[in-house]
Amino acid sequence: MTDQIATFDRVESQVRSYSRSFPKLFNKAQGATIFDDEGTAYTDFLAGCSSLNYGHNDPDLKAALIDYISEDGIAHGLDMFTDAKEQFLEAFERLILKPRGMDYRVQFTGPTGANAVEAAIKLARKVTGRTNVISFTNGFHGVTLGALAATGNSGHRGGAGIPLHGVTRAPFDGYYGKDINTAELLDQQLSDPSGGIDAPAAIIVEPVQGEGGLNVASQGWLKKIQAIAKKHGALFIIDDIQAGCGRTGTFFSFEKFGLSPDIVTMAKSLSGMGLPFAITLLKPQHDIWKPAEHNGTFRGNNHAFVTARAALDKFWADGAFETELAEKAEFLHRRLRSIANEYGLRVKGRGLMVGIETDSGETASAICKLCFEDRLIIETSGAHDEIVKILAPLTIDMDQFARGLDILENAFEAELGGQRAAAE
Repeated sequence: MTDQIATFDRVESQVRSYSRSFPKLFNKAQGATIFDDEGTAYTDFLAGCSSLNYGHNDPDLKAALIDYISEDGIAHGLDMFTDAKEQFLEAFERLILKPRGMDYRVQFTGPTGANAVEAAIKLARKVTGRTNVISFTNGFHGVTLGALAATGNSGHRGGAGIPLHGVTRAPFDGYYGKDINTAELLDQQLSDPSGGIDAPAAIIVEPVQGEGGLNVASQGWLKKIQAIAKKHGALFIIDDIQAGCGRTGTFFSFEKFGLSPDIVTMAKSLSGMGLPFAITLLKPQHDIWKPAEHNGTFRGNNHAFVTARAALDKFWADGAFETELAEKAEFLHRRLRSIANEYGLRVKGRGLMVGIETDSGETASAICKLCFEDRLIIETSGAHDEIVKILAPLTIDMDQFARGLDILENAFEAELGGQRAAAE
């Protein structure tokens, strides 16, 4: 394995990141388990950063893809009509949009979440004739220039190499504490002709900020932000790339909040098994694109259409999966509260997108390192990487889930219990 790892050091760019935390050569995965080349099994609490909500190599999704490939199905089709695309669109309309009373057109963008965000921002500017976009503190929307301008993280922003224009940053829900309503502050500033914010084309928000530290926007705050967008002639964009596809307990993270966003961006687990796939959902009245005005060579990933349709049929045809998610979320929150209470810490997040806030990035990283030594893959998030974040596959077996949380609890005890003992 040493020679193989040396290949990465010799050939691959230094920009790589996750491999620095998990310096093993992985070659097989199933469900919530990933194996290294020596056959050692690791429980995966990262799940492709929520790109593998249904686990690694779900057998039904895999079978659907194998059948499609075996029959010489279209792999790449630009935006031409294919049977795989039609079957995905039909299933998405029937199982997701219509049951939720949602009327949207589906735009196939390039394959990443950033591509979906770029399309959303560009369309909002085209529809409104304005340029300014309002995003929020600790928001993360991607690292291409348009999406990066809307992203708050200074480390990512520093990689742009040029000034990032066209975005005004506003405080997220709770940014100044629970007693200050940041939505009202935003409305006040936008309503003031001397407030200094140019009339916005859009307001873009994550209902749960994944990379930003598992900050959760309340229903009331999101409804106020939607109302502010309408009042001031802006489009309301929800970025559901990490929080969607069941991660917070429902297909969309916002669907029980009484919201009707103008645009929704989705990616990550949309394909069902980690294949690149992103879409931008837009209300029909905003579908004013000219042919090919916004495109991407890989907007027609038919293999992803196949597995995405299979995932919709398997997990979203009835309410059984949502019931399972609610039970797992309750179990996860109970376990994390027990760990957090022991050390005076705080649990953050919603559904199965949660974590524990530690006192520093150094502490959180040390805990994650101990977990990896005990064969649990888990990562951090937050402005200072201070959150130990759990993104286990939604389909994880309860026994394996419990064992993984046992490893996490032991790592907290080893790190924070040791610190407490040293202080005494």
